[in-house]
Amino acid sequence: MDSKIKIKIGWSKPITFKKYGGVVYENQLRKILAEKTDLDLVDIRTGNFKNKYLKALTFLFNLFKLKGEKDLWIRDFYTTVALSLRRTKGKNLVIIHHLDFSGFPLIAKPFLNLLKIFFFYPNLRKTDVIVVVSEYWKNYLVKKGYQDIYKIYNSFDLSDFYISDKEVLEFKNKHNLVDKPIIYLGNCQKAKGVKKSLKALDGINAYLVTSGEPKVKINALNLNLEDRDYLKLLKSCSVVVAMSEFEEGWCRTAHEAMLLKTPVIGSGLGGMQELLVGGKQIVCRDFKDLKTKVQDLLNHPYLRDEMGEYGYNFAKEFTLERFEREWLNLIEEILNKNNQIR
Repeated sequence: MDSKIKIKIGWSKPITFKKYGGVVYENQLRKILAEKTDLDLVDIRTGNFKNKYLKALTFLFNLFKLKGEKDLWIRDFYTTVALSLRRTKGKNLVIIHHLDFSGFPLIAKPFLNLLKIFFFYPNLRKTDVIVVVSEYWKNYLVKKGYQDIYKIYNSFDLSDFYISDKEVLEFKNKHNLVDKPIIYLGNCQKAKGVKKSLKALDGINAYLVTSGEPKVKINALNLNLEDRDYLKLLKSCSVVVAMSEFEEGWCRTAHEAMLLKTPVIGSGLGGMQELLVGGKQIVCRDFKDLKTKVQDLLNHPYLRDEMGEYGYNFAKEFTLERFEREWLNLIEEILNKNNQIR
């Protein structure tokens, strides 16, 4: 796979720079395809409009910039909603991370669900290949009658996950997190379950920490960190809590914690179930059980160590090399089918 694959691919540029799981996944793939194929990135971003309605209208207009002829078009939810076989010629591949919009703003949820039902699902049947990131979403689409579904998991550069004891100590001292256990609740947004997790853990003798741009106001320490410091936070924790309230595609936060040998307690919704069960972590379906499960881990260091080893041994298999190999094999397969048709 050292040589370049002779295939022309069209794809839209990312519309957000926020480092959510799906964004990271697709950025990794764009980098690989830019090196290995003839990749053309179409700009559908909306500029710096502050008015959200103007921004939405501009985005919808820009969706129609996807036109022309390629061997393959790679699509997300929105570009599948706007799919027109008259504007674009070539095979169509859709990447699906998850299809649960319950964590989106209240005003957006009905609109997105209508788009999903009346545009996305019908247009998805017109496409040639579907790629999902977990067994849960593969089964979900199979039950709906879709075919040609491939599963390619999230990937991680394992070299990023060596955090020394010195780095951990410096991080704890810098943020005054030295005299109690640290429990990470997730990215500071309602959909990640941080509000309910905080309430469930009321009175526990530990630092409760969230990260990222705060989308909800809660009485926990929120740290807006760069990538390396974020990994130091996960490494510093006694427990990572991932009580997402929507059906996850996978859950990179939980996976990253496992690569740092930090035990995870999670809701297991969506693709997260496969991750937690595979790595022998703890699935907690009800917030009322969360405090007991967390306290049990805090009281038993040997159990945390055991879970850390199990989790690491499972999580380390999801390498960038595996990700690249599986994607390039799929691209080659699509190209060969194209050549057979011609």
